[in-house]
Amino acid sequence: MAVQVNVRMIRKNDLEAVVAIDRMITGQERREYYQRKLAMALDNEHNVNASVVAEVDGKVVGFMMGDVLFGEYGIADASATIDTLGVHPDFQKHGVASDLMDQFLMNMKAANVKKIYTLVNWNDFALEGFFSRHKFQPSKRISLELQLP
Repeated sequence: MAVQVNVRMIRKNDLEAVVAIDRMITGQERREYYQRKLAMALDNEHNVNASVVAEVDGKVVGFMMGDVLFGEYGIADASATIDTLGVHPDFQKHGVASDLMDQFLMNMKAANVKKIYTLVNWNDFALEGFFSRHKFQPSKRISLELQLP
């Protein structure tokens, strides 16, 4: 099934579609998380909008959300993160995530971003493979965590 995908910047009225896609993928209801992410993405006064959605026939079928960082973690150049990626199960394996990535990368180049970071669970081989195909590689930084009692 060849699909015609249109990728555009995320809008406030995309919230319901993003929450629904995430629920299908994760089985969790994360509306509050996406409300916060969307509010931050659309706060043009303080942020570069680094979040995009993919549409097929006018319906949102995928999204990629991230942030542009200026000096966080001691990184001098502008950098970005990708923290959330979701594609409707009916549209997975049809290039939608790659279309989202291509637009995200183009937007980040226009914002003069030099590096993009993301985190992948060590055993999520499909997601790691996706990022690897897009030339991501292991970082020289170590992700640390502390489990609080």
